Amino acid sequence: MRTGKTGETRATICVVNYKTPQLIKLCLRSIRKFTRPPYRVIVVDNDSADESLDYLRKVPWIELVERRFEKKKILGSDAEGSGLNIGLEKCGSEFYVTLHSDTIIRKDGWLDDLLGYFDAEGRIACVGSGKIESVPLLKTVLKKATDFKAWKRKLFWSEERQAEYRYHNRTICCLYRTEILREEKLDFLMGKELNLTAGQGLYLELLKRGHKTVELPTLTMGRYVIHLNHATTVLNADEFSPRKRTLKKYAGRISEALASQLVQTLLADNSLDK
Repeated sequence: MRTGKTGETRATICVVNYKTPQLIKLCLRSIRKFTRPPYRVIVVDNDSADESLDYLRKVPWIELVERRFEKKKILGSDAEGSGLNIGLEKCGSEFYVTLHSDTIIRKDGWLDDLLGYFDAEGRIACVGSGKIESVPLLKTVLKKATDFKAWKRKLFWSEERQAEYRYHNRTICCLYRTEILREEKLDFLMGKELNLTAGQGLYLELLKRGHKTVELPTLTMGRYVIHLNHATTVLNADEFSPRKRTLKKYAGRISEALASQLVQTLLADNSLDK
């Protein structure tokens, strides 16, 4: 925990890990490098039983929760959501921050900047953004304009079915006012029965119950973080069995990102683990 000398920890950052040794190292080192104290970091490991867990046990400034699945291993969104719930239970700070293990902080003071979107009156419950992908803006615009499946969903699907595809602030990098989540008894597995992903049902419930949220443009959030989409799935293809198209598409992007100057600098700086 980094509390600094200037007061109480204002934000608790929770990262859920599963078999991504290099990525969890990058995620944590980027937090350490670019985050001004005080802050607290909780890492929930979903029974990785690999070198990523060995690494986490040696990092003294995080609080590590080691999960063990004696019967059936929990994977995917269920594992992420239940892991984030564990972090939320342990959160004693004003704000709760979720980060994916394949998210890399890229800007100094990122946490202070994002916390600045919350209002002093306590009306804003959540600050975040949608998908964070490194694709050209024009391509994104064209994709939305020609997304005929989206129009079909709006015209013919039931409201419950449409909920799967509604916009939501994603847990890739998302900030919540802890008190509101507790008062409303919200959790990150809400909407599981509707095939909603971790945090999606929680976000939709915040809106339904009249809470204000801040939806940052993808480009704005992209100034603060890099997200290596589907990295856990791609790097553990034997377990998750991604489609060949997905594997080919994202494996290239991940390799490109890992070769960047920022990543190489973080990997070379072992002092960030101490």
